[in-house]
Amino acid sequence: MSQASQNSNIIKSIASALGFSFCGIAKAEFLEQEASRLEVWLNKGYNGEMGYLANHFDKRLDPTKLVTGAKSVITLLYNYYPSELQTSGDAKIAKYAYGEDYHEVLKHKCKTMMQQIEAQIGKVEGRAFTDSAPVMERAWAERSGLGWIGKHGLLINKGHGSFFFIAELILDLECSYDSPIKDYCGSCTACVDACPTDAILPNKTLNASQCISYLTIELKEAIPTEFKGKMDHWAFGCDICQDVCPWNRFSKPNQEVRFEILPEIQKFNHADWMEITEDVFEDVFSKSAIKRTKFKGFMRNLNFLKPN
Repeated sequence: MSQASQNSNIIKSIASALGFSFCGIAKAEFLEQEASRLEVWLNKGYNGEMGYLANHFDKRLDPTKLVTGAKSVITLLYNYYPSELQTSGDAKIAKYAYGEDYHEVLKHKCKTMMQQIEAQIGKVEGRAFTDSAPVMERAWAERSGLGWIGKHGLLINKGHGSFFFIAELILDLECSYDSPIKDYCGSCTACVDACPTDAILPNKTLNASQCISYLTIELKEAIPTEFKGKMDHWAFGCDICQDVCPWNRFSKPNQEVRFEILPEIQKFNHADWMEITEDVFEDVFSKSAIKRTKFKGFMRNLNFLKPN
């Protein structure tokens, strides 16, 4: 067995032991095909107010600009499909935000993984990323054979669906590389048809400026009145396109206790949320991704959901 193959086997074994659902490895190189798609997407303004997506264009497409001498991009998938679903449906929270902020959970696991790689292989230069840098995570996941990009723009794994967090390690380590798999969406348009704001466009293109997740999280101004009555009670994020995807019938509950649904998310109805104080909000969501909206943003979302 070559050293590159040994390195890959060690890395995948460590990833599995740390609880990652899948690990794939691709050669660190310029994402030429994605470059033109990203440029067109940005020029059409589909990023809305997310101006940061236009920053560091070259770094976003070339991992060697993030890690000098990079040879391999390790992509890690971590399951977040919940064992218990939210039952109060008049102020919905996206499943990824049921429990603790995934950034903190994955950051710790990636740090541990880097340490274990060095312990077993030797000195390695690299960096770990969990939404923390300009990395085309879904493109790398697709390149490393972990799934394909669905029509909603999310990664779909054939055996387990799409409810995964994605993290990357970019290393100056030679590995053996995985191969992409085919696209299994076929003629299905379930996600396109179900989106109430028509955010999913042809050719696997998402107009993020119309996406409910964008409107409830990234948008800092008032939600445009054109979306009144189209939000389907989503107060933070949205799972519609994933919930209707046939491949998510294979989703299995995660084993991460830190992702268990917060009691307030499970029991609060819209009226309960409207009565919450800023102090209580800060306390309840101190370790949650929901704190990204801040109290003011969350209340804006709730007020927008109220019928006229």
